Amino acid sequence: MTTRSAKRILVFGDSNTWGWTPRNNQGPTTRLAENLRWPGVMAEKIGPGYQIIEEALSARTTNLDDPGEDLPSEYLRGATLNGAKVLPALLASHLPLDLVVIMLGVNDLKARFRRTATEIAEAAISLVQIIRECEGGVFTVYPSPKVLLLVPPPMGTTFHNPEMWVGAPEKSLVLGSEFKSAAISANIPVFDTSEVITTDGVDGVHLTAEAHRRLGLAVAQKVQELI
Repeated sequence: MTTRSAKRILVFGDSNTWGWTPRNNQGPTTRLAENLRWPGVMAEKIGPGYQIIEEALSARTTNLDDPGEDLPSEYLRGATLNGAKVLPALLASHLPLDLVVIMLGVNDLKARFRRTATEIAEAAISLVQIIRECEGGVFTVYPSPKVLLLVPPPMGTTFHNPEMWVGAPEKSLVLGSEFKSAAISANIPVFDTSEVITTDGVDGVHLTAEAHRRLGLAVAQKVQELI
């Protein structure tokens, strides 16, 4: 096996990893610059010995098929929002990997899915199992990477489309305890992002650049502890 100098980290998430800029209306948005998104902040903090690979998509769920009712069909253009369906191919395409960092679950809170916090935590754990089974990818010798599971912070309380998020703020408050409980038996490291950030965007769903900065710095420390 060829010796690699840089540790390779895949970041798998939704709009709060992609860098969605919060807006005070429901119109299209823009993406925070790479150095302002939390994966970019993390990359700068941990230095050149690491390579960060961003795989984030707005509205992505853990393992739910979503018709994209909150996004016009022309914006989807065939993209699947089901994280579990795309993850195996992404892992295989990016091997070798030393670590995968997952931050998903917010979109599972949408009222139309009727999911409990426990079910969302279990769905996040199922993604970890996919990662643990990716050894070898597509005819390679590379082992499965380690995993760090991030708990999304509690949601805000004011939304552009409150009907979409009925019950979500309340459920989001217990995601931390549910993620940690589900991860114990599977021996998965979990970091509750509510220790360092809140969902501070004006739309109640997304992070500001300042929250991205704090999150990136905190995750950098966790990553260095793991690898």
